[in-house]
Amino acid sequence: MLITEEAILQALGAVQDPDLGRDIVTLGFVKEVVIEASHVAFTVELTTPACPVKEILQTQCEEAVKALPGVESVLVTMTARVRERKNQNEDLIPGVRQVIAVASGKGGVGKSTATVNLAVALAKTGARVGLMDADVYGPSIPLMLGCHGEHPYTRDGKIVPIERFGLKVMSLGFLLEEGQAVLWRGPMVASTVKQLLGDVDWGELDYLLVDLPPGTGDAPMSLAQLVPLTGVVLVTTPHNVASNIAGKAALLFKRLNAPILGVMENMAVFACPGCGQESRIFSGLSGEALAEQLKVPYLGTVPLDPQVSSSADQGIPSVVAYPESTQARAFTGIARVLAAQASVLAMSRTDLNRLGGEKRPTFSPVS
Repeated sequence: MLITEEAILQALGAVQDPDLGRDIVTLGFVKEVVIEASHVAFTVELTTPACPVKEILQTQCEEAVKALPGVESVLVTMTARVRERKNQNEDLIPGVRQVIAVASGKGGVGKSTATVNLAVALAKTGARVGLMDADVYGPSIPLMLGCHGEHPYTRDGKIVPIERFGLKVMSLGFLLEEGQAVLWRGPMVASTVKQLLGDVDWGELDYLLVDLPPGTGDAPMSLAQLVPLTGVVLVTTPHNVASNIAGKAALLFKRLNAPILGVMENMAVFACPGCGQESRIFSGLSGEALAEQLKVPYLGTVPLDPQVSSSADQGIPSVVAYPESTQARAFTGIARVLAAQASVLAMSRTDLNRLGGEKRPTFSPVS
Protein backbone atom coordinates (compact mmCIF):
# COMPACT_ATOMS: atom_id res chain seq x y z
CA MET A 1 0.00 0.00 0.00
CA LEU A 2 1.26 3.46 -0.92
CA ILE A 3 2.31 5.50 2.11
CA THR A 4 1.73 9.23 1.74
CA GLU A 5 2.93 12.23 3.70
CA GLU A 6 -0.69 13.28 4.11
CA ALA A 7 -1.50 9.99 5.84
CA ILE A 8 1.52 10.35 8.12
CA LEU A 9 0.57 13.88 9.14
CA GLN A 10 -3.00 12.81 9.73
CA ALA A 11 -1.79 10.03 12.04
CA LEU A 12 0.51 12.42 13.90
CA GLY A 13 -2.41 14.78 14.38
CA ALA A 14 -3.48 12.51 17.24
CA VAL A 15 -0.28 13.29 19.19
CA GLN A 16 -0.83 16.20 21.55
CA ASP A 17 1.69 18.44 23.30
CA PRO A 18 0.23 18.36 26.85
CA ASP A 19 1.65 21.76 27.80
CA LEU A 20 0.51 23.70 24.73
CA GLY A 21 -2.75 21.77 24.41
CA ARG A 22 -2.42 21.34 20.63
CA ASP A 23 -1.41 18.50 18.33
CA ILE A 24 2.17 18.52 17.04
CA VAL A 25 1.12 18.92 13.41
CA THR A 26 -0.94 22.04 14.07
CA LEU A 27 1.93 23.41 16.15
CA GLY A 28 4.30 22.92 13.22
CA PHE A 29 6.59 20.54 15.09
CA VAL A 30 6.76 17.88 12.35
CA LYS A 31 9.59 18.45 9.87
CA GLU A 32 11.41 16.66 7.03
CA VAL A 33 9.14 13.69 6.37
CA VAL A 34 10.99 11.06 4.33
CA ILE A 35 9.30 7.95 2.90
CA GLU A 36 11.37 5.12 1.42
CA ALA A 37 9.19 2.15 0.49
CA SER A 38 7.85 0.87 3.85
CA HIS A 39 10.25 2.95 5.94
CA VAL A 40 9.30 6.38 7.34
CA ALA A 41 11.52 9.00 8.97
CA PHE A 42 10.72 12.48 10.23
CA THR A 43 11.85 15.10 12.71
CA VAL A 44 9.88 16.53 15.63
CA GLU A 45 11.10 19.98 16.66
CA LEU A 46 10.06 20.75 20.25
CA THR A 47 10.15 24.14 21.97
CA THR A 48 12.88 23.15 24.43
CA PRO A 49 15.54 20.43 24.70
CA ALA A 50 14.46 20.09 28.34
CA CYS A 51 10.92 19.03 27.41
CA PRO A 52 9.68 16.84 30.29
CA VAL A 53 7.58 14.65 27.98
CA LYS A 54 10.05 14.27 25.09
CA GLU A 55 10.35 10.50 25.40
CA ILE A 56 6.58 10.09 25.70
CA LEU A 57 5.97 12.17 22.57
CA GLN A 58 8.59 10.19 20.66
CA THR A 59 6.94 6.90 21.59
CA GLN A 60 3.49 8.21 20.65
CA CYS A 61 4.78 9.39 17.27
CA GLU A 62 6.37 6.01 16.53
CA GLU A 63 3.22 4.13 17.50
CA ALA A 64 0.89 6.43 15.55
CA VAL A 65 2.82 6.12 12.26
CA LYS A 66 3.67 2.44 12.68
CA ALA A 67 -0.06 1.72 12.89
CA LEU A 68 -0.50 2.88 9.27
CA PRO A 69 -0.94 0.10 6.70
CA GLY A 70 2.30 -0.72 4.91
CA VAL A 71 4.65 0.91 7.42
CA GLU A 72 7.35 -1.44 8.71
CA SER A 73 9.72 0.93 10.49
CA VAL A 74 9.63 4.46 11.87
CA LEU A 75 12.60 6.67 12.74
CA VAL A 76 11.75 9.76 14.80
CA THR A 77 14.47 12.35 15.37
CA MET A 78 13.71 14.63 18.31
CA THR A 79 15.19 18.14 18.13
CA ALA A 80 14.35 21.47 19.75
CA ARG A 81 14.33 25.17 19.01
CA VAL A 82 13.67 27.42 21.97
CA ARG A 83 11.15 30.09 21.04
CA GLU A 84 12.16 33.72 21.44
CA ARG A 85 10.79 36.03 24.09
CA LYS A 86 9.22 39.29 22.95
CA ASN A 87 12.15 41.59 22.09
CA GLN A 88 12.16 45.35 22.23
CA ASN A 89 13.60 47.74 19.63
CA GLU A 90 17.03 48.11 21.25
CA ASP A 91 17.42 44.82 23.06
CA LEU A 92 20.52 44.68 25.26
CA ILE A 93 20.85 40.91 24.70
CA PRO A 94 19.45 40.17 21.23
CA GLY A 95 21.03 36.70 21.04
CA VAL A 96 19.29 35.45 24.18
CA ARG A 97 16.02 33.67 23.45
CA GLN A 98 14.63 33.55 26.98
CA VAL A 99 15.48 35.39 30.21
CA ILE A 100 14.39 33.79 33.48
CA ALA A 101 14.87 35.67 36.76
CA VAL A 102 15.15 33.74 40.02
CA ALA A 103 13.87 35.70 43.02
CA SER A 104 13.01 35.02 46.63
CA GLY A 105 12.04 38.18 48.46
CA LYS A 106 13.76 36.88 51.62
CA GLY A 107 17.40 35.86 51.94
CA GLY A 108 18.49 32.46 53.20
CA VAL A 109 16.06 30.32 51.21
CA GLY A 110 18.71 28.87 48.89
CA LYS A 111 17.90 31.03 45.87
CA SER A 112 21.46 31.17 44.49
CA THR A 113 21.92 27.43 45.03
CA ALA A 114 18.66 26.83 43.18
CA THR A 115 19.70 29.11 40.33
CA VAL A 116 23.03 27.33 39.86
CA ASN A 117 21.53 23.85 39.89
CA LEU A 118 18.61 24.73 37.63
CA ALA A 119 21.01 26.34 35.14
CA VAL A 120 23.31 23.31 35.08
CA ALA A 121 20.32 20.95 34.82
CA LEU A 122 19.10 22.86 31.76
CA ALA A 123 22.58 22.82 30.21
CA LYS A 124 22.78 19.05 30.67
CA THR A 125 19.77 18.67 28.36
CA GLY A 126 21.74 20.31 25.54
CA ALA A 127 20.38 23.84 25.98
CA ARG A 128 22.73 26.82 25.64
CA VAL A 129 22.57 28.45 29.07
CA GLY A 130 24.00 31.59 30.66
CA LEU A 131 23.98 32.56 34.32
CA MET A 132 24.09 36.20 35.40
CA ASP A 133 24.73 37.01 39.04
CA ALA A 134 22.73 40.20 39.68
CA ASP A 135 23.15 40.00 43.46
CA VAL A 136 25.51 42.97 43.43
CA TYR A 137 25.75 43.22 47.23
CA GLY A 138 26.61 39.57 47.83
CA PRO A 139 27.72 37.84 44.60
CA SER A 140 28.07 34.15 45.48
CA ILE A 141 27.82 32.45 42.10
CA PRO A 142 31.61 32.43 41.42
CA LEU A 143 32.21 30.51 44.66
CA MET A 144 29.42 28.01 43.96
CA LEU A 145 30.79 27.29 40.48
CA GLY A 146 34.41 26.97 41.53
CA CYS A 147 35.63 30.03 39.60
CA HIS A 148 36.11 32.37 42.53
CA GLY A 149 39.14 34.59 41.92
CA GLU A 150 39.02 34.31 38.14
CA HIS A 151 38.79 37.41 35.99
CA PRO A 152 37.14 37.66 32.56
CA TYR A 153 38.86 39.35 29.64
CA THR A 154 37.48 41.68 27.01
CA ARG A 155 37.17 41.07 23.28
CA ASP A 156 35.99 43.65 20.75
CA GLY A 157 34.83 45.91 23.57
CA LYS A 158 32.76 43.20 25.28
CA ILE A 159 33.41 41.20 28.45
CA VAL A 160 33.79 37.49 27.71
CA PRO A 161 31.96 35.46 30.39
CA ILE A 162 33.67 32.69 32.36
CA GLU A 163 32.59 29.18 31.31
CA ARG A 164 31.88 26.44 33.85
CA PHE A 165 29.81 23.23 33.72
CA GLY A 166 28.41 24.15 30.31
CA LEU A 167 27.36 27.64 31.45
CA LYS A 168 28.42 31.13 30.42
CA VAL A 169 28.78 32.96 33.73
CA MET A 170 29.08 36.64 34.61
CA SER A 171 29.13 38.17 38.08
CA LEU A 172 30.23 41.39 39.68
CA GLY A 173 32.26 39.10 41.92
CA PHE A 174 34.70 38.58 39.03
CA LEU A 175 35.41 42.31 38.93
CA LEU A 176 35.83 43.04 42.65
CA GLU A 177 39.02 42.79 44.68
CA GLU A 178 39.15 40.09 47.35
CA GLY A 179 37.09 41.21 50.36
CA GLN A 180 35.85 44.39 48.69
CA ALA A 181 32.39 45.49 49.86
CA VAL A 182 29.85 47.15 47.58
CA LEU A 183 28.49 50.38 49.05
CA TRP A 184 26.18 51.61 46.31
CA ARG A 185 22.95 53.49 46.09
CA GLY A 186 20.13 52.79 43.64
CA PRO A 187 21.41 54.43 40.44
CA MET A 188 24.73 52.58 40.64
CA VAL A 189 22.96 49.25 41.12
CA ALA A 190 20.76 49.90 38.09
CA SER A 191 23.81 50.89 36.05
CA THR A 192 25.64 47.69 37.06
CA VAL A 193 22.71 45.48 36.08
CA LYS A 194 22.62 47.20 32.70
CA GLN A 195 26.34 46.65 32.20
CA LEU A 196 26.12 42.97 33.17
CA LEU A 197 23.52 42.61 30.44
CA GLY A 198 24.72 44.86 27.63
CA ASP A 199 28.50 44.90 28.08
CA VAL A 200 28.88 41.11 28.19
CA ASP A 201 29.30 38.93 25.09
CA TRP A 202 26.56 36.43 25.89
CA GLY A 203 26.41 35.20 22.30
CA GLU A 204 23.56 32.92 21.31
CA LEU A 205 21.75 31.47 24.33
CA ASP A 206 18.54 29.53 24.78
CA TYR A 207 18.22 30.58 28.42
CA LEU A 208 19.80 33.27 30.59
CA LEU A 209 19.07 32.67 34.27
CA VAL A 210 19.49 35.73 36.48
CA ASP A 211 20.15 35.32 40.18
CA LEU A 212 18.53 38.33 41.86
CA PRO A 213 19.32 39.68 45.31
CA PRO A 214 16.70 39.19 48.03
CA GLY A 215 13.99 41.78 48.36
CA THR A 216 12.16 44.09 46.01
CA GLY A 217 14.81 46.74 45.43
CA ASP A 218 16.72 48.28 42.57
CA ALA A 219 18.19 45.15 40.98
CA PRO A 220 14.91 43.29 40.24
CA MET A 221 13.19 46.49 39.15
CA SER A 222 16.05 47.44 36.85
CA LEU A 223 16.19 43.97 35.29
CA ALA A 224 12.47 43.93 34.53
CA GLN A 225 12.66 47.41 33.01
CA LEU A 226 15.83 46.79 30.94
CA VAL A 227 14.91 43.56 29.16
CA PRO A 228 11.66 41.73 28.41
CA LEU A 229 11.60 38.79 30.82
CA THR A 230 10.21 35.41 29.89
CA GLY A 231 9.22 35.15 33.53
CA VAL A 232 10.26 34.83 37.17
CA VAL A 233 10.79 31.83 39.44
CA LEU A 234 9.99 32.42 43.12
CA VAL A 235 12.06 30.34 45.55
CA THR A 236 10.65 29.87 49.03
CA THR A 237 10.88 27.65 52.07
CA PRO A 238 7.81 26.34 53.94
CA HIS A 239 8.14 29.16 56.43
CA ASN A 240 5.57 31.91 56.92
CA VAL A 241 8.12 34.74 56.81
CA ALA A 242 9.63 33.44 53.58
CA SER A 243 6.27 32.91 51.89
CA ASN A 244 4.98 36.31 53.00
CA ILE A 245 7.92 38.17 51.48
CA ALA A 246 7.88 35.96 48.37
CA GLY A 247 4.28 37.06 47.91
CA LYS A 248 5.39 40.69 47.98
CA ALA A 249 8.03 39.92 45.35
CA ALA A 250 5.31 38.39 43.20
CA LEU A 251 3.28 41.60 43.46
CA LEU A 252 6.33 43.63 42.41
CA PHE A 253 6.88 41.60 39.26
CA LYS A 254 3.20 41.67 38.48
CA ARG A 255 3.32 45.49 38.55
CA LEU A 256 6.34 45.33 36.23
CA ASN A 257 4.43 43.08 33.78
CA ALA A 258 6.85 40.19 34.38
CA PRO A 259 4.98 36.84 34.46
CA ILE A 260 5.55 34.45 37.38
CA LEU A 261 6.65 31.10 35.95
CA GLY A 262 5.97 29.39 39.23
CA VAL A 263 6.93 28.73 42.84
CA MET A 264 9.77 26.39 43.78
CA GLU A 265 9.94 25.09 47.36
CA ASN A 266 13.38 24.51 48.86
CA MET A 267 14.53 22.69 52.02
CA ALA A 268 11.08 21.24 52.63
CA VAL A 269 11.81 17.81 54.11
CA PHE A 270 14.92 16.34 55.74
CA ALA A 271 15.47 12.60 55.50
CA CYS A 272 17.61 11.23 58.31
CA PRO A 273 20.57 9.39 56.72
CA GLY A 274 20.61 6.92 59.61
CA CYS A 275 16.99 5.84 59.91
CA GLY A 276 15.44 7.33 56.77
CA GLN A 277 12.69 9.08 58.72
CA GLU A 278 11.51 12.31 57.09
CA SER A 279 11.02 15.51 59.10
CA ARG A 280 9.63 18.85 58.01
CA ILE A 281 12.07 21.53 59.16
CA PHE A 282 9.65 24.44 58.78
CA SER A 283 6.00 24.32 59.73
CA GLY A 284 4.70 27.34 57.82
CA LEU A 285 2.98 27.82 54.46
CA SER A 286 4.17 25.26 51.93
CA GLY A 287 5.37 26.15 48.46
CA GLU A 288 2.37 24.42 46.94
CA ALA A 289 -0.01 26.42 49.14
CA LEU A 290 1.80 29.65 48.26
CA ALA A 291 1.50 28.88 44.55
CA GLU A 292 -2.21 28.24 44.98
CA GLN A 293 -2.56 31.48 46.93
CA LEU A 294 -0.76 33.45 44.18
CA LYS A 295 -2.61 31.53 41.43
CA VAL A 296 0.65 30.54 39.71
CA PRO A 297 2.11 27.10 38.85
CA TYR A 298 3.81 25.04 41.53
CA LEU A 299 7.11 23.83 40.05
CA GLY A 300 8.12 21.34 42.71
CA THR A 301 10.10 20.82 45.90
CA VAL A 302 13.71 20.09 46.83
CA PRO A 303 14.55 18.33 50.12
CA LEU A 304 17.02 19.62 52.68
CA ASP A 305 20.27 17.76 52.06
CA PRO A 306 23.69 18.68 53.53
CA GLN A 307 25.27 17.54 50.26
CA VAL A 308 23.70 20.52 48.47
CA SER A 309 25.51 23.10 50.61
CA SER A 310 28.75 21.10 50.91
CA SER A 311 29.07 20.69 47.14
CA ALA A 312 28.36 24.39 46.64
CA ASP A 313 31.14 25.25 49.10
CA GLN A 314 33.47 23.04 47.03
CA GLY A 315 32.47 24.85 43.83
CA ILE A 316 30.59 21.91 42.30
CA PRO A 317 26.80 22.07 41.76
CA SER A 318 25.05 19.20 43.50
CA VAL A 319 23.44 18.00 40.24
CA VAL A 320 27.01 17.36 39.06
CA ALA A 321 28.55 16.15 42.33
CA TYR A 322 25.65 13.82 43.26
CA PRO A 323 23.65 13.28 40.06
CA GLU A 324 21.70 10.27 41.37
CA SER A 325 20.67 11.84 44.67
CA THR A 326 17.09 12.74 45.52
CA GLN A 327 17.83 16.46 45.52
CA ALA A 328 19.62 16.27 42.13
CA ARG A 329 16.65 14.48 40.59
CA ALA A 330 14.38 17.14 42.10
CA PHE A 331 16.40 20.00 40.59
CA THR A 332 16.43 18.23 37.22
CA GLY A 333 12.69 17.65 37.28
CA ILE A 334 11.95 21.25 38.26
CA ALA A 335 14.23 22.51 35.47
CA ARG A 336 12.23 20.52 32.92
CA VAL A 337 8.88 21.76 34.24
CA LEU A 338 10.28 25.29 34.26
CA ALA A 339 11.39 24.96 30.62
CA ALA A 340 7.93 23.74 29.65
CA GLN A 341 6.26 26.67 31.39
CA ALA A 342 8.69 29.11 29.75
CA SER A 343 7.86 27.62 26.35
CA VAL A 344 4.17 28.21 26.90
CA LEU A 345 4.71 31.83 27.86
CA ALA A 346 7.06 32.37 24.93
CA MET A 347 4.29 31.31 22.55
CA SER A 348 2.42 34.53 21.89
CA ARG A 349 -1.30 34.80 22.44
CA THR A 350 -1.67 35.58 18.77
CA ASP A 351 -0.14 32.21 17.84
CA LEU A 352 -2.32 30.32 20.32
CA ASN A 353 -5.44 32.11 19.11
CA ARG A 354 -4.54 31.31 15.52
CA LEU A 355 -4.27 27.67 16.52
CA GLY A 356 -7.74 27.61 17.99
CA GLY A 357 -8.10 29.71 21.12
CA GLU A 358 -6.14 29.93 24.32
CA LYS A 359 -5.91 27.10 26.77
CA ARG A 360 -4.35 27.49 30.20
CA PRO A 361 -1.46 25.03 30.55
CA THR A 362 -1.30 22.49 33.32
CA PHE A 363 1.88 21.04 34.78
CA SER A 364 2.80 18.14 36.99
CA PRO A 365 4.98 19.54 39.80
CA VAL A 366 8.07 17.65 40.87
CA SER A 367 8.02 16.28 44.42
